[in-house]
Amino acid sequence: MTVKNPGLPEPQYADVNGIRMAYYEAGPRQGVPVVFCHGFPELAFSWRHQIAALAAAGRWVIAPDQRGYGLTPGPEAVEAYDMDHLTGDLVGLLDHLGVEKAIFVGHDWGGIIVWQMPLLHPDRVAGIIGLNTPFTPRLPLDPIEMFRNAYGEDMYIVHFQKPGEADARLGADPERTIRFFMRKPKSSQDEFLGRPAERRSLALQDALLHYDPATDDNQFLEPDELAFFVDAFKRTGFTGGINWYRNFTRNWEKAETLPRRIDGVPCLMIMAELDVVLPPAMADRMGEQISDLEKVLIEGSGHWTQQEKPAEVNAAILDWLDRRFPL
Repeated sequence: MTVKNPGLPEPQYADVNGIRMAYYEAGPRQGVPVVFCHGFPELAFSWRHQIAALAAAGRWVIAPDQRGYGLTPGPEAVEAYDMDHLTGDLVGLLDHLGVEKAIFVGHDWGGIIVWQMPLLHPDRVAGIIGLNTPFTPRLPLDPIEMFRNAYGEDMYIVHFQKPGEADARLGADPERTIRFFMRKPKSSQDEFLGRPAERRSLALQDALLHYDPATDDNQFLEPDELAFFVDAFKRTGFTGGINWYRNFTRNWEKAETLPRRIDGVPCLMIMAELDVVLPPAMADRMGEQISDLEKVLIEGSGHWTQQEKPAEVNAAILDWLDRRFPL
């Protein structure tokens, strides 16, 4: 039995780009719609606090379960999760809704996707908000090779390239996995970098193996929220989301001819003070790469910023929207 969704409208469905995409819509259909794009291992549900706040402020909000997640099943082929497909799904969703342009908000992997939207589909983008994830121009080397050289074979993104291994490890106990990922931070970036090399390898599969939920007091999900995430991943497993990572090299190869900067698009970068994987310093050079950029720092937040500090994130988004896209 599916766990009842705590705090979102009923899902709707659209046949787009070869898949049946589930999405949640709230607020009046006025102004430029705001499309929220989640990361790994998340769902449209990760944006529940922002959906409610923006809708209450009169904003038109759309949040899909993206390809391979939640109520949106994806194909088996790994290459069906590359950037062309992931951005194409969003274009298809706009077409389904009869929308010309939208403001795209992305966190984690969703952030990678929304920063690619003005490069791949500039005529469909009114604005971009990155949460934790900065805009990064195409790297000089294959990112998987860069991760491997910097962190070794056990670094989680490198490990994710091995078919089936991480899928089975994460899927063996979805509740343990979700609790392991969705925690408040225990250390800052400086403290993380100060650890011995063997303790900053980002080998999440090993950390998960030794993780004891019974001794973890850093949870931020309420019991019904945790149950919703767990139920979703019990049904789907984690392969769909991991397949996004398995296209890093493919995406890098196909991006060779894309622009290296974003011009003429209003952009907001929201950074999280305590995000170890995506620290604020990663956004330091974005002003050189984006012609219209504002930045906001959320203090005291780790990686799951829209869920850890919803009031602060909502305030930053609404302030920017009211100034740049007044109703």
